[in-house]
Amino acid sequence: MNKNLLWQPSESRKTGSRMYEFLKRIAQKYNLPDREYTTIHEWSVANISDFWSEIWDFCGIKSSKKADNVIDDIHKMPGAKWFEGARLNFAENLLSRKDDHTALIFKGESSVHRELTYAELYEEVRRVAAAMRNIGIVKGDRIAAFMPNMPETIIGMLAASSIGALWSSTSPDFGIKGVLDRFSQIKPKLIFAADGYYYKSKVFDSQQKLADILQGLPSVIKTILVDYTGSADVNKFPNAILYEDFAALTEEPLLFEQLPFDHPLYIMYSSGTTGLPKSIVHSAGGTLIQHLKELILHNDIQTNQTVFYFTTCGWMMWNWFVSSLAIGATLVLYDGNPFYPGPDALLKMADELDIAFFGTSAKYIASLEKEGVKPQEISDFTKLKVIASTGSPLSKESFEFVYRDWKADVQLASIAGGTDIISCFVLGNPILPVYKEEIQCKGLGMNVDCFDAIGNSIVGRQGEMVCKSPFPSMPIYFFNYVDDKKYQAANFEEYPGIWHHGDFIEITKHGGIIMHGRSDATLNPQGVRIGTAEIYNVVENMDEIADAVVVGKKVEGDEQVVLFVKLSEGYVLDGALTKKINTNIKSSCSPRHVPAILKAVPDIPYTINGKKVEIAVKKIIHGQQVKNKAALVNPECLDFFVGILG
Repeated sequence: MNKNLLWQPSESRKTGSRMYEFLKRIAQKYNLPDREYTTIHEWSVANISDFWSEIWDFCGIKSSKKADNVIDDIHKMPGAKWFEGARLNFAENLLSRKDDHTALIFKGESSVHRELTYAELYEEVRRVAAAMRNIGIVKGDRIAAFMPNMPETIIGMLAASSIGALWSSTSPDFGIKGVLDRFSQIKPKLIFAADGYYYKSKVFDSQQKLADILQGLPSVIKTILVDYTGSADVNKFPNAILYEDFAALTEEPLLFEQLPFDHPLYIMYSSGTTGLPKSIVHSAGGTLIQHLKELILHNDIQTNQTVFYFTTCGWMMWNWFVSSLAIGATLVLYDGNPFYPGPDALLKMADELDIAFFGTSAKYIASLEKEGVKPQEISDFTKLKVIASTGSPLSKESFEFVYRDWKADVQLASIAGGTDIISCFVLGNPILPVYKEEIQCKGLGMNVDCFDAIGNSIVGRQGEMVCKSPFPSMPIYFFNYVDDKKYQAANFEEYPGIWHHGDFIEITKHGGIIMHGRSDATLNPQGVRIGTAEIYNVVENMDEIADAVVVGKKVEGDEQVVLFVKLSEGYVLDGALTKKINTNIKSSCSPRHVPAILKAVPDIPYTINGKKVEIAVKKIIHGQQVKNKAALVNPECLDFFVGILG
């Protein structure tokens, strides 16, 4: 037996999954030699038109008109046209259920608990959509949200998409400049905003920030203010109205505009650490079909299950998770600190609500272990089938922790994709085993490969993650750019006609994927490429280290590994700890991974979306300017790195 094997699905788990049902259907219909995942995956990328047509039917996408053809040119990337002639509405697909089953459960750190049934959700969307139409919102208009992860955010999005307006959201912990850098590009006509939010038992008033934001958004004709913390005051803003007054009783029916497959739905944003964030526009049809493929097949989310993802409205996982409404699941929304009032807060919630799908970040799982939390002592989590993790590579220690201390019989689905595809390239699979440190598989229909430095496919070695064929959730354009030059430069400059994602990966012999960090932060000492994730996996599991960032420093034609550590309380970086860090890195990785320079810093920079910012640190130690500090949640910490190496 493979020593890295952590979990295998039971036969009943396999055969009861929608993935098994789909593979069986394809194998029979297309007379394939077997129904193994690798066989069907190879078929899916070799028969693009047939595959996505089958996904449309299997996932039950609702449309008023079927497509004339699935894709116009399978060799065109970017720019392929998908499902031309089809007419559908994104919100209609998410609101196809209208009964008394619970659609949303909202849990706030402040002990707020609210529930909405599918019938109540439909009614709320109907009223808000009618109010939008009454003030002149039409398809193509932009609607913005400066909101916590709460029901009104989802209601606003569904109302906007029922009309064909574009939705774009940020969370209220964004700074004023960070919000304006995003929303000023798209000129929203309407903005939803809460009066504040809760974090670590404290109330944070958002209204002064909102007032400053509105001064920079003259396009806004109406502000919809949600009274979440009890301090909402519409008199502080021009043309403002309370949410409950805006969503007043009306008899107007909910109309679902029937729109082309590639009608724009969401505007997402890149991290913006090297300049203004790119405004990435995703289509309604592409988002819907890709999300349903991933949620139904790869994550086995089924009708009536309770699902949860810890996310803010400024992260693409919010958009991904919300699409579970189309399956008829119950969505759990959470606002607040995941470790308040204690590190077991979300675990207790998962037990209380019988959550079947628990989505989180790699950092959350690592933090649980560091805090000494043993989830299995809280509950046996009988209903829990999938634990999903994304945001950064999941360490082998975190894989072990889940199966040792959380639940032995669970699918640990490490997943990876990004904002620019609003979905995943590689992710989980309910019928495949889980191996330590590995993502289970390439996504169906995703022609993912690993390239070496000159563009050759490689297995068992580290290289660049690429996708060699088009897929429906590719961006349709970048907002405000009349040509696709910026789009081409972002993803197709390295390998023309092939999507270059910027992640450093390794594909194993049995088809798993190991993530090694961002390739733009890859280290290259003595000409050997090293993924930063390998070093993080070692140091971030040491009790003495709270966080770390590793970068490369150019020195006389070579590159030195430089490691900055944020120490846990009570520790100092003395000779003994330095030796321990270096020894651990050497024994777990290799002598080349050992940092040439090791320094302690008070804090590590992160983007507002929770991503570690190696590029900013690298720029500073090379004497370069970081152009857009507003993209960071803690920009002040960059000052620690100025001149730190002399």
